[in-house]
Formats: sequence, C-alpha cells, structure tokens
Amino acid sequence: MQVSSRGGRALRDALRANPAVCSRCATGATRTSARFYSATPAVTEATAETTGHPPPLPTSLPRPYDVRSGIIVTRPPIVTREMHPFENAFFFYQKRLEERLSTPFVSSVYFKPDTARELDWNLKVKERRGTVAKELGVYQGKGAKAWDDELRVGDQLSSRESLLGSLLKDAEARISDDAELIPDEEIVPVPRPADRVTEADRKGDVKRLDRQLDRTLYLVVKGKDGWCFPADVVPRSENLHETAKRVMDQAAGVNMNTWMVGRVPVAHVVTHPAFAADGTVQAKGSKTFFLKARIMAGQADLKGNPFGYSDFKWLTREELEKELTPEYFQGVRNMLTNR
Repeated sequence: MQVSSRGGRALRDALRANPAVCSRCATGATRTSARFYSATPAVTEATAETTGHPPPLPTSLPRPYDVRSGIIVTRPPIVTREMHPFENAFFFYQKRLEERLSTPFVSSVYFKPDTARELDWNLKVKERRGTVAKELGVYQGKGAKAWDDELRVGDQLSSRESLLGSLLKDAEARISDDAELIPDEEIVPVPRPADRVTEADRKGDVKRLDRQLDRTLYLVVKGKDGWCFPADVVPRSENLHETAKRVMDQAAGVNMNTWMVGRVPVAHVVTHPAFAADGTVQAKGSKTFFLKARIMAGQADLKGNPFGYSDFKWLTREELEKELTPEYFQGVRNMLTNR
C-alpha cells in the first residue's frame, strides 16, 4: 500500500512522539492493517494506541455476505445454424466455379459398360442436360456460356429446399438391377432428413432438450426468489467446484450425464446486505460464483431436491433475459453465447 504525503507526515509525527516504535514496525503495522482479506486481525489494541488505528472488530460479529457456488449446465448446439440467403448464393456460385474449372468427368472410369449403374447415370445426366453436378441446375460448365454462372436476384436454385430436392431426386433408383427402366409410379422416394424444427419447438415445450437444435440451452430452476441457476452456500469443508458439483447432483438428480468444463468461475452475481440504522445486519447479502458444465445425456429431475426448486427449463440466451431479473442477468450475460 502506498502511503500518501499527508499519511507520511502523520507517521513521522507519531515516530517523533514515541521514538520506541521504529519505522519498520510502524510501517509494518500500517501496511498489515489494510489487509482486510486476512483472517487474523493485523492491528492489536497495543499498536492502535501508537498508530492511531481503531482496534479490529470482534470476530463474533455476523459476516454480511454468504459465499455461494452455482452451476450453469448447458446443452451445446446439435446442428449447424441456418445459413443466410447470401451465404447460400455465395456457396452455390463457388460450386459452379469448381464445376467449370474441374477436369471432365469420364463415366467409363467409374461405371462398367452396359450395367444398371451406368444406365442410371446416363439417364439422370440427360435429364440435367449434361450437367454433371447434381444440385447446380441446368448449367453448361464447359460450354460457351460457362462464364454466365451468376444467379439472378430472387433465384431459388441456391435455397436449401432446392438443393435438398435435387440431391434426393438424384438418389432415387431409376434403373432396376435387371437394367430395366423403373416406371414412375414404382419409384421409391428417398426419405427426407429430419427437420430442424422439432415437435418440442412446435409445442413450445421448454423442458425438452430436443428443441432449438442450433442454439445453446441453459438449465434454470425456479426457487423461492424466482428463476435462477442452481446454487448453494459453500461450507468450510468444500471449495467452489466441489459445491457446484454437489449442487448439480442434488438439485437436478444423478440421471444427467454431465461434464464439468473447469474449476474456474465463469460469472458471479452479488446481492448486497441490508443494514439497520445502528449498523447491524438485517439481511445478509450473497456472492455467488458460477462454474460451467455440459450435459451429455439424460434429463434434469428435481424430485426430492433439498433446495426447494419446484420447476426447471432449458432456455436460450434471449429466453433467459426474459425470465431472470435484470440484476441477475447482468451478472451472467457475458458468459452466455449468442448461439
């Protein structure tokens, strides 16, 4: 601690008045008295008479803050995000450019002559008017118009549905194993991939983990003070990450297969205590430090939890901002990802 010029003059005056106190002792007493984080009082009543500092407060007085440890359990995104139309158009242009610059496709290298696979390939290439790539539409990459590969405004060839439809249609078998043409009414369609919008999204079920597949979900619980992340007071026998792990097991049950990301807090929330007119503590505050974990499998189960949590939700960042109090969200918002 740096001693100001005014504090230095006061210290010199004290040394002149009492030469028995050396400068090292006086300076040491001044410095140690500022160690408010020390568990042992640094200033005694004897040194208080010589340095002018007040005696330490009794250790029996209640501390105004409780140190708490909480856990932020996340479910990471399962699928990639939906691309912007400009991104779709850009990647479509790159595919056409690659088609134009690539070497000609020689079908005899990949298919044996007069086989069902070769007949199927020739039939589909003929329907695409010679375009080798399946999803580029009618495009002559090697012809005189190969330079004209830009999409017009509003063209839907680069949309996800158009690309998906082209790939699914090309995957349909058009020639049987006997090298015969399959009638249109007997063609077996290829199943479409699973939709990005799940049943939980359509129903608005915020307790299921198969919702908002391209976003990060956060587990919040409902306590006596509203929605929050699971947390508890840190006892003397535990540290922060041990308390966070215990809270996760006791609050959400052991049916979740989770992984603790680390032992360093990623966010903290402070609630200030309330004092009476005489300076006594009416309501203690809390300093809650949050650690991060990820759920790998299972589901939360609040049955029989000792913290009084009555409900839970899996929410995105925007949904959390609506459920949490402004002060609470302000403390944790920097560790919430946009995706």
